[in-house]
Amino acid sequence: MQAERAPSKPDVAGLMFQALAAITLGVFVYLIYFIFNHTPEAQEAAGGLAQKIFYFHVPAAYALYLAGVVCFIGSAAYLAKPTDARNALARAGAEVAVVFGMMVLVSGPLWAKKAWGVYWTWDPRLTTLLLSVLIYLAIAVQRGFSGDGEAERKFAAALGVLGTVTLPIVHYAVRKWGGNHPTVITGSGRGLGDQAMYHALGVGFLAMTLLALLLLWQRTRLEILEARARSAEERLLGAGMIEEL
Repeated sequence: MQAERAPSKPDVAGLMFQALAAITLGVFVYLIYFIFNHTPEAQEAAGGLAQKIFYFHVPAAYALYLAGVVCFIGSAAYLAKPTDARNALARAGAEVAVVFGMMVLVSGPLWAKKAWGVYWTWDPRLTTLLLSVLIYLAIAVQRGFSGDGEAERKFAAALGVLGTVTLPIVHYAVRKWGGNHPTVITGSGRGLGDQAMYHALGVGFLAMTLLALLLLWQRTRLEILEARARSAEERLLGAGMIEEL
């Protein structure tokens, strides 16, 4: 008589991840539809059709801030008390910050070429943003090529704290030093001239936030699994149960 197998538990985390991925995809589809069917086309001086990049460009910048804050929390927590989970959170934040930073650095020049006539100017916000992205990129490269020892982790965590300190400078660079970048939303409510533009921008923020959470979740989970696998391998090597290749 065969023993009955116990029913497997549902993968709640996996189902939640899939649901979040589906919602994120749906929001992006709606965003693209709304942008090209309901938002007004800008004047040629503002970029014309290329101005619609704005609805992805600005939310991507705020998603970069979100990932940077996550990197800061993980990095500061790791420096205070090192754990694999905190290290995973810091690394995920840095790598996701690079992803959204590249979105901003690619989409911005495409719009700028149409509006300003050049792909790149050393605008204060562009320059400080580039510096921030390079710091997060340095973290990703350092973690990818210099090993996963305690010293490497702490150095990356220190860079993570430094990178996030630069983000407020990016945000307020235009107000402090001027430049070509406009102030999109001001305290007086000025900045966008049409309610459809506000709606599209809000949906863009939602879409990029969901995408950032999705990437942070998956990257943190993978990093924790990798850390557990390395720990198990070290225990087996120490017990002589496997040989090092």
